[in-house]
Amino acid sequence: MSPSKINSPENKDLLLSWPGCFVINNQIERSRATDYTWLMLKKVCPTLFLRLIIIAILIKGHLLCLSGVDRNLSKPDLLEYSRVSWLALDKLEETQRKPQKIPYSIPVIDLAGRPELQVVVERDPEHYLGHPTTCLLEDGKTILCVYPQGHGQGPIIYKKSVDGGLTWSERLPTPASWQTSKETPTIHRVVNAAGWRRLILWSGLYPARLAISEDDGKTWGELKPAGDWGGIVVMSSLIPLRTGPGHYLAMFHDDGRYFSNSSKQTNPPTFTLYKTFSRDGGLTWSFPEPIWEGQEIHLCEPGLVRSPDGKKLAALLRENRRVANSQVIFSIDEGKTWSAPSSLPAALTGDRHVAKYLPDGRLLVVFRDMTEGSPTWGDWVGWIGRFEDLEKGTEGRFRVRFMDNHQDGDCGYAGLEILPDGTIVTVSYGHWVEGHPPFIVCVRISAKELGRLPKVEAGRIKDIDHSYLLER
Repeated sequence: MSPSKINSPENKDLLLSWPGCFVINNQIERSRATDYTWLMLKKVCPTLFLRLIIIAILIKGHLLCLSGVDRNLSKPDLLEYSRVSWLALDKLEETQRKPQKIPYSIPVIDLAGRPELQVVVERDPEHYLGHPTTCLLEDGKTILCVYPQGHGQGPIIYKKSVDGGLTWSERLPTPASWQTSKETPTIHRVVNAAGWRRLILWSGLYPARLAISEDDGKTWGELKPAGDWGGIVVMSSLIPLRTGPGHYLAMFHDDGRYFSNSSKQTNPPTFTLYKTFSRDGGLTWSFPEPIWEGQEIHLCEPGLVRSPDGKKLAALLRENRRVANSQVIFSIDEGKTWSAPSSLPAALTGDRHVAKYLPDGRLLVVFRDMTEGSPTWGDWVGWIGRFEDLEKGTEGRFRVRFMDNHQDGDCGYAGLEILPDGTIVTVSYGHWVEGHPPFIVCVRISAKELGRLPKVEAGRIKDIDHSYLLER
């Protein structure tokens, strides 16, 4: 396609479209995500960064051109975006030369350079594989894993490990309706009042659909509507309640597009957090109730965890406008009411938090790092701390980088299991090898070994080449 017209800096405007890649005066710079310029661009057009791969072309600090490819397109296409404010970067050159302050002080354990800890669950050179969730069965070693063939949508792929994540099966048979999934699938263990164990699998958007297995995942039913409602990342988390056997709370969010068949998104978008309850071991679910909504910040993808004494629930929240840290809300009445959101520290700022307790009582939270200024921005990371850190807003003990992601923060949504012997098993998708579609990797390490490893300042983290994974 021919290059698009670019207004002069005097007009202070820029027309976004696909101009192709071209060189002017042999000066092209694609800023890294941690680069100050890149972060400034992200602030100017935050919604753009949700959908696009952006290339910034700069000359001597001046933004000359932005180009983008829609992540959902197989080839470049015209992007119908209006005008975006021209960002003058004259004054950024001096800032870029200065060392950028890392927004958290806790050290990091870097596991990205440990190939012996990494197991390829699946790699498909022809397809995007993303967004896994996992479920550990009661034998302490069987892990079920589901993920879409596509970015947050597409046919559901189903795999199993019978040895705690050391090896993984081929793709397992799935019902026909799983091919029609519109969203990231999630899998959960539920038990009814009589002690009967089931597995349930959710697929979101409208209508939210549910599939059930009565035999620990050997066979599955079709996806069926759970009600006349829908949402995004249904269910991002699900937790048993102390109100009675077979009682569960599940949470998800919507941005105004998918809750009903007639939903219309506001301008600017309104994000809403929803709760729903089951009293029959996960077979049926109540009509979702909103617990928070807002436009100034966009809270989503709640990750639930219970306090060690069992009296309090916390939901860790992604902030999708990228104007604030991740947030947390609390409930002391088994999810009936919730506190107002409060800020989490920068060390916990990211997307799709999943939390589990280690044998020593500390919390491990895995997520996609979206902390502005973090040397591991966009990577698959973890955080080690205590529940009290969530309550007090303190930084915790240390961070962990599991893998180095090589494209635009497109990783995370990790499954997390703690085996009976204390082995941490976490599974994520990501662009682990530059120029290749994202694929699914499992990282295994004992909690004891993790605690003994040397910790470094975050600023000493280096890029890792994971190309050896292509041979596995």
